[in-house]
Amino acid sequence: MFEEKRLMFLYCVSPVHMGAGQALGVVDNPIQRERHTGHPVFAGSGIKGALRDEFEAAAKGEAGPENGKALTLAIFGPEAGNAEHAGAVAFTDAQVVLFPVRSLRESFVYATCPTALARLKRAAELVGEETPWSVPRVGNDDLCLVQDNSGLTVKAKINGADTDVVILEAFQFTAAIDKQGREQLGKVADWLAEKAIPSDASYDFFRDKLKKHLLLLSDTRFDYFVQNATTVEPHVRINDESGTADDGGLFYTENAPPEALFVSVVMASQQRVKRGETANNAMKAEKIMNELESKLAAKVVQLGGDATAGRGLVAVSFAG
Repeated sequence: MFEEKRLMFLYCVSPVHMGAGQALGVVDNPIQRERHTGHPVFAGSGIKGALRDEFEAAAKGEAGPENGKALTLAIFGPEAGNAEHAGAVAFTDAQVVLFPVRSLRESFVYATCPTALARLKRAAELVGEETPWSVPRVGNDDLCLVQDNSGLTVKAKINGADTDVVILEAFQFTAAIDKQGREQLGKVADWLAEKAIPSDASYDFFRDKLKKHLLLLSDTRFDYFVQNATTVEPHVRINDESGTADDGGLFYTENAPPEALFVSVVMASQQRVKRGETANNAMKAEKIMNELESKLAAKVVQLGGDATAGRGLVAVSFAG
């Protein structure tokens, strides 16, 4: 039974490739996606493996190699092939909350949608984290919700009237006139800036930008961008003997873009022990969660593939 729960936010610092392992389209190496929404997702198993390595390195640095290794085994469980007992922590798949979309004004926006925010609110309530905001909505697919004084809008003639519009990629959206919706969107932006982005000074610009440039799209329009506005990079396979490109060695790899934000739920139980052993000295769930936070919070860790190409860097934050 999991007794402690936290939200864990993963803020992409570089492109991140969590590979799907199979390709059905024109992209040779697509990223993982949810079947029913098409949204990018980071599998919980991949997150656990990456954070295990980061945790063990931090634990060894604090407590020494032997004690650090022992603490890692107690929390994350034995290594593969030596399943004497289960680990005491679990990570849900990380779902997308914010997705960066190129904008005519202010470079890019942090786009989201009602479904993404509703799932975030549900996860926050699961861990006992208060969310002083309700999920805003837009009336139709041609509207978007932006905050007052965001600087994202431009004037355009629509039916003979000057109208505030937002240009994202090659698409035009009318800025919705919804005072209550804008108020809730502002609360969401402030909450995410406080909870989801590390408090280090190097992230000050991005916290401020999130507060001003959070934008709400309909689920349909958001789905389009998360499926068609990812980072796709060409790669060439090099022949080890000749040192030149292999014939037919061109392939394309998809990445979740920098500045995207994902959320996972971290759960901890009391330390598990081998069958037949007593759990009198086992660590409690609260201590295990505290150990995770102390060694991983505000750290930049590497997830997924292409590590040698500088891919997969995410900043970790906890809430709840």
